[in-house]
Amino acid sequence: MAPTPSIPEAQRWLRQAKSDLQAAHNDIRHCCPNWVLFKVHQTLEKALVAAVFCHGEAFGVPMGLVGLAQWLEAVEPKLRGLADEVKWLHGCGMDGKATQYPSYQPFPITPNEAFHSVDEEEVLKRVQGVLGRLQDHVGGM
Repeated sequence: MAPTPSIPEAQRWLRQAKSDLQAAHNDIRHCCPNWVLFKVHQTLEKALVAAVFCHGEAFGVPMGLVGLAQWLEAVEPKLRGLADEVKWLHGCGMDGKATQYPSYQPFPITPNEAFHSVDEEEVLKRVQGVLGRLQDHVGGM
């Protein structure tokens, strides 16, 4: 028997993803790009999980954001290119650990010092696009 999709749960996760993205927007140009990147990571993680719930899957499989995006592309061809977007964002520094913990940066750099070359506006624009695609996916289920 196939798992039952949970659209209400997916919508709940999407609401939180939108809130996380708003929090990232609030931090832009305030000398804390690591927090923008962390909040973008949280946004994307929740939006991807929402899309997974639409397919009746539980979020228990240990895989990173790129793995979730690849899984979604495999089950939903309309989401083709999603993994590339997630890889691009990861390449900008979007990470749940490296943006927060000094041990993920070379000594003596701290996360607050590590991401000053990031184009925060471009990152937010790209994640907004991904969130939009995933919202449309959830809404179309």
